[in-house]
Amino acid sequence: THCISSAASDVYKRQMWNSRFTFILAAVGSAVGLGNAWRFPGLAAKHGGGTFLLVYLLAMVVMGIPLLMMEISIARKFRKGAIESMRGIKKRFEPIGWAATSNAFVIVCYYSVVFAWVILMFVNSWQFADMTGNSEAASGLFFNLTQTTGLIEGSSIPGEVLVCLLVAWGLIFFCIRNGASSVSKVVKFTVFAPVVLLLIMAVKGMTMDGAMEGLKMFFIPDVSAFSDATLWVDAIGQVFYSLSIMMAIMFAYGSYLPDDANVAVDCTIIAFSDMAVSILSGIVMFTTMGGTGMLDKITASGISTAFIVYPQAIVNLTGIGWVNAIFGAIFYLMLITLAIDSAFSIVEGISASVADKFHLSPKKVTIAVCGICGVISILFVTQAGLAWLDIVDAWTNQINLIVIGILECVAIGWCFNLRKVLNEVNRNAQKFKVPYWWFAASIKVVAPILLAGLFIWNMVTLFVFQGGTYNPDYPIWAQVAAGWVVSGLVFISGFIAKIVIKKMKKKGYVEDEVSFD
Repeated sequence: THCISSAASDVYKRQMWNSRFTFILAAVGSAVGLGNAWRFPGLAAKHGGGTFLLVYLLAMVVMGIPLLMMEISIARKFRKGAIESMRGIKKRFEPIGWAATSNAFVIVCYYSVVFAWVILMFVNSWQFADMTGNSEAASGLFFNLTQTTGLIEGSSIPGEVLVCLLVAWGLIFFCIRNGASSVSKVVKFTVFAPVVLLLIMAVKGMTMDGAMEGLKMFFIPDVSAFSDATLWVDAIGQVFYSLSIMMAIMFAYGSYLPDDANVAVDCTIIAFSDMAVSILSGIVMFTTMGGTGMLDKITASGISTAFIVYPQAIVNLTGIGWVNAIFGAIFYLMLITLAIDSAFSIVEGISASVADKFHLSPKKVTIAVCGICGVISILFVTQAGLAWLDIVDAWTNQINLIVIGILECVAIGWCFNLRKVLNEVNRNAQKFKVPYWWFAASIKVVAPILLAGLFIWNMVTLFVFQGGTYNPDYPIWAQVAAGWVVSGLVFISGFIAKIVIKKMKKKGYVEDEVSFD
């Protein structure tokens, strides 16, 4: 057993998932997000379709699944969020948990805005009815509604966008107001709804002329693409970002697991469910684009796919305006159902982590996180919001997440007894047991090397190919402020917290004793 002081257990009893099924659904819901619907098909289009699928599957098996098992099993052992779980591995690793939690805090500030934009497009999808065949009008709808400049210019906020942002935060809070118990109720809808909507769109796509061209492009491997280094970088990155690891989420979700949970099997189901939704999204995107003669327009940039390219396909689906508008509404409703559980899972990861650390009521922390992040997120709905979002997103994903991943692998793989973690993964495994060679090779060698390679690639791209600027259209001060300064704060957050905790101890605060024994 793990020893935990009674201080925390006096505050509240740890919540639990009400069934294994709801845990799997919640984790799948968190993992399956907007990236599955818009980034995955774009990367497949960029890298020869089936070639990308094969490399993605390989990366999932050698890196994604073991890392997911690692986080969930450690959190179940400690019954704690990311901060305390990393502290339980070794006290000096607590700042890694803080970095994961802080980075998630930054991510949800802008992810909520993308969620709001999706709601905005859903509400306005009736406008597609009058745009039949008019690709230009369709691709301009998003810019007209958000009034975005695409640059660090403009501070006014369109009222309709602000209302959608409030709705987004209201939905996020509603879903996690009671932690695991309210999430358990919500995910039964939010995980199945996008699958049903994707299936409707896939059937529509399949019935169009040109659909087979799209499917060929998606599934048949282009052997020449294997030699392209960016294929491997993109596939590894997509696996890493898609599973919701290194963001404090899976620590929170793992900590609500009962002792009899079969982590080995459940994590494998979660990972392959995530991949299945990505493939279904790919079928929708490729058949629709094939059917509307737009296969060459599929792009790996999610925002432009969802808000610029796909609307062009919507208005070219049929010659009947209202039918197109209905499919537009289905598409954006599908994105809403994908975005919501990813958004609320990030908040849940943060609030579980902080509540566990400071023995606070999880509900109060959730209210505070939603309030603070909600205020910060207003920056991203200004006319300059898209540019700010672009910068922050680049640093949180291409630098912070990867560095946190490397640190977690080194801390758990090299500075701790990995067999103890594996025993936790296999504790209730019957037929399917994870072999030590696979688990250890992944966490000690493969994952850190792949992630380090990804990091180096991103740095070389930034400093060598792009001369140190992420985007020449944005001023350097904005890239420093929203990029490097935010990253710096993410990584020093644990050390700032240490100073705060020292002061709190003088006033009687007692840290929990957490150990893996």
